[in-house]
Parts: sequence; C-alpha cells; structure tokens
Amino acid sequence: MGGPAEDHDVPGGRRYLPIAEHGLIGDLRSVALVGTDGTIDWYCCPSFDAPSVFASILDAERGGCFELAAAVPARTKQFYFPDTNVLITRFFTEDGVGEVQDFMPVDGTSAEAERHRLIRRVVCVRGSIPFRTRVAPRFDYGTRPHTVRLSGETALFEADGLALALTATMPLETDGPDVRGDFKLAEGESAVFALDKVGGDVLPRRCAHTEAEEQFAATVAYWRRWLSASKYRGRWREMVHRSALTLKLLTYAPTGAIVAAPTTSLPEQLSGERNWDYRYVWVRDAAFCVYALLRLGFTGEAEAFMDFVTRHISPGDGKPSGPLQIMYGIDGRTELPETTLDHLEGHQGSAPVRVGNAAADQLQLDIYGALIDSIYLFDKWAKPISSDQWDDVCALVDWVCENWDQPDEGIWETRGGRKNFLYSRLMCWVAIERAIRMANRRGLPADLPRWRECRDTIYRRIMSRGWSDARRAFVQHEDGDVLDAALLMMPLTKFIAPTDPKWLSTLDALTEELVSDSLVYRYDPQASPDGLRGDEGTFSICSFWYVEAMVHAGRIDEARLAFEKMLTYANHLGLYAEEISHTGEQQGNFPQAFTHLALISAAFNLDRALG
Repeated sequence: MGGPAEDHDVPGGRRYLPIAEHGLIGDLRSVALVGTDGTIDWYCCPSFDAPSVFASILDAERGGCFELAAAVPARTKQFYFPDTNVLITRFFTEDGVGEVQDFMPVDGTSAEAERHRLIRRVVCVRGSIPFRTRVAPRFDYGTRPHTVRLSGETALFEADGLALALTATMPLETDGPDVRGDFKLAEGESAVFALDKVGGDVLPRRCAHTEAEEQFAATVAYWRRWLSASKYRGRWREMVHRSALTLKLLTYAPTGAIVAAPTTSLPEQLSGERNWDYRYVWVRDAAFCVYALLRLGFTGEAEAFMDFVTRHISPGDGKPSGPLQIMYGIDGRTELPETTLDHLEGHQGSAPVRVGNAAADQLQLDIYGALIDSIYLFDKWAKPISSDQWDDVCALVDWVCENWDQPDEGIWETRGGRKNFLYSRLMCWVAIERAIRMANRRGLPADLPRWRECRDTIYRRIMSRGWSDARRAFVQHEDGDVLDAALLMMPLTKFIAPTDPKWLSTLDALTEELVSDSLVYRYDPQASPDGLRGDEGTFSICSFWYVEAMVHAGRIDEARLAFEKMLTYANHLGLYAEEISHTGEQQGNFPQAFTHLALISAAFNLDRALG
C-alpha cells in the first residue's frame, strides 16, 4: 500500500513506539518490525518462532535493536513501495530529505535463503543529512551473551549457536557489545547496511551499492509478480492487496505453514496479563487464511498449506484422527511449552512476556469445521484433493460424528473451564456438511446416511438449546444467556438463512450489546468469565464478520459505513493488530492474520452486494 503516509516526530529519548507505529518486512521465513523512527525493534532469526535478536518492542533496555535514522531532529513518513513489501521510512530535516529502504530479499536458491539477508539502504534525496546507526543485537531474547569483532566494514556478532555479520559501506566502530556509525550523505549519495546469518557454507559477504540496487529491484519484482495473480478488482483494492501481501509475509515457505501473527506478547491491554505467543500455526487461523487467499486467486499458498496439513495434521502414519491439536510449530512440531521471560519488562511495561503457548493442549472442536471447509474450498476452487486426502477427511468426519457432543474450550481459548459452546457445535456441523458436499459433488465414497443423521442432530441441538427465548437470540453456550460475536459466523457458514427472523433478532441483540461504533467485542468477560484478569479491546476479526453478516442480511448501507469506519482504524500502512482499544489504539500481536483475512472477505462480499 502506497499510503496514506503520516507524519511522525522522531523521539529524542526513545522508550516505546506504539504497536501501530511499525511496518513489516520479511522473506517468507521470518520478519522484522521497523518503527516509524527507523528502528528495527523486533526480529527473530532464522525463523518466525526462533529466539529474538532484536526485541526492544518487548524491553527497551534489554531487548536489542537496530537503529538507523537522521542524526538531527526530523519528521518521518513511512510507506510501502507500491504493490510490494519493501518499506520506505522518510526523514524530513531542516537541511534535506532522506529515506531508509528496508527489505529482505526473497531468494529461491537455498544458499541465499539460508543467509536470511536483511538490507537497509539509506539515500539522501534532497539537500544533505547526517545519519547515525547503532546495531545492538541481544541474542536469545536477551539472555545469551555475544562477542563482536570488527574488521574493516564488517562486524561479526557471535553467540552460542548463531552468528550474524553486519556489512556496511560506511565506517563502523565498536561500542561494547554493539557497533555504531555516524555519517553524512549529500543529495544523491547512499549507504548500505546488510545483516546476514552466517556459518557453515554461508560466509560474510559485503553488500555493495550495485548489489543492494539489484536486490532492491529483484525484491520489488518478486512482490509485484506475486500480487499480479490477484483477481480482486473491487473498490478497496489498495487495502485488500495490502492485506494479501501481509498474509503472504506470514507464510513459512519451507513447510507451507501460516502463522497467526509474527510477534509474541504484544498486550491486548496495557498492564494486563493477556499476552500470548502467536508465532505458530493455528489450524483455524491458517484455514481461514486459505479461504481469503483462494478468494483472491492465490492457489499456491493454499496448496502449500494443504501439503502441511497432509504431513503434520491429517490422520495416517500413526497420527490419530482426533482430537486434533489446535496449533503446531511452523515445522509441524507438536510440543509448544509455554514459559515466561521474567527478565523482559514487556511492551510499555506490560508483563508477562510469554514464549510457547499452553493453549496447544486445549480441546477446540471448531477447528474441524475450519479445516474441512478449507479443504472443500481448495477442492472446489484450486485442484481436486487426492484419494489419500479424502480418506483423511473421512477419518476426521467420523471422529467428529463420535465426539461433537462434548464441552470444549471454544474458539476464544478461554481458561475458565470447558463449556458446550454453540460455535463449536456450529463448526462441527460445517465439518460434516462440507464433507457431504464434497462426496456428492465428486461421487466419493462415504458413510452418507450416518453423516447426514449426525449433521441433522447437531442442527436440531443448536436450534433447541442454543436459542434463548429470553434474549431472543442465539447464545454463547447451551442453556445460557450470554452473547458471543463468534455467532456472526452462523449465516456466513450457511447454517442459517441471513434473513431468518431468529438470526435477525440475534444480529440486533449483538448490535445492542457488543458493538461500539461499528467495532465488535468478542463477549463480555464479566457476564462470561474466561479465567483471566482485565479487559480487552474490540476484536477486529469480529468487526469484519459483523460487516459480512449485515451484507448478507441486506443491510448494505450500514455494512458499508461499518466497513469504512474499520478502515480508519488501520495504521498508516494499512496494517492491523488483533484488537482496537477504546481510544482507537492497536492492541495485541501485530500484524494479525485473522484481521487481514477477514478484511479481504468482507471487502469481497460487500463489493459483490454493491454491484
């Protein structure tokens, strides 16, 4: 997305930039967050879920960072080079204008991919500007000491198990465990800094001006070539394409995994305890991503994720058909022990900082519906699934038929005990219903009488025990009266007609109780305790679900206004975290796949309704 770019004052004594004051670059293996002041304050190497090298977003003193900025007071603007994930941060000073071009080359060759190169190219475009840089890695979340050796214009940072080489076209000097540099550029002059993971066959290699220029051009070409496959031609092309580019950055090329977000422990509420590690593959989130990418015509990412499912999730090779684990490591591992890093103070002092996720051990029956729906759509829109994959689907559906009628932790991963959540029942219905559709459409073998009977039993159970006469609405869990925004999925999954009187009554109840200026809360933690302290902001995926639900209900004008309002809550680059605070600030891990995939779906359906 090329804009809108916004002005930002570069702070003199930097502590924490707000979450939204960041852009994202990546190489389909890891990412870096670049602040509007030119500082990289989040970077894990060599992969999304590896320990951090720069983590000053979680601890300004101990986390480590890569500063690169004008050495004099400046205003900044940040934007993406159009139709790419190349990030430009511009500095406006009294004597000139300069910019930092940040990108990570996406290279198909294994040797270069193992380099995990991160390039920072500084250019003075008008006048002259003094710049400063400080590279201060803090390995393993700031727990592992390192040495630094400077040889000419190359600094080698070595810690046990990881070595990074910084090469520069400007002189550097050591400063304790860090390196610094001060330099001045006149109009038309540039400087290049490249950070490489080195070791084994990958040796330090200087990134000269010509190589930086070539890699810039190649990276731009890669992203534009990828985006050109999009079939979206609607009204919100810029926002939809930025969301697509963001989802692509959250894919892990070696395995086809898609992470929920590339960060850990960015707080859902400042000073609260709702801080989680999202650098893993949630079956639900990734399956929803497949839907959004297929909608736009990106079949390659969907096929790569289906390969991940076949290798790591589906029954077979000794893997059970259930219960499925709700999340996996990007390499398919199942052990994701949750620990806290007590030496880090957390973003703006919001501890705890968590690594790993104990929710991996939860029971969430809804993931079956999300997964089988994504397989159904892949089979329909991309390419037919194989006979072995169909056998896996049958095993999953048979398990759902046996086990749908039990309490679970639900979509929101509450830590307040298992309940008979309506959304879990709904998605079990989806799992069976989509499998029946596949079997019928392709004439595939299946125990259809049993599947139909189970599907219909779940339907009647939801209609009888998920409906509250007192509330005139469907409710969060059986025989209760609490509302839940996850119910917005009922018409979106085609469980209920979007104009059914019971649904319209539910939509009105949700609007009255959980919607604030088009923003939607997941549920009321006071009415439905979730085992955690504190409050949270509105949940952005729910806000986009709300738009879609109103579209399907025929409330097109209201839906469009709610959608346009949601767009104003994006950051200056069109990126979203998980939640939005009552003052409009981004909260939670950033950027969030859930939010961006829901934006794509809402835009697609709203466009279609508007004609």
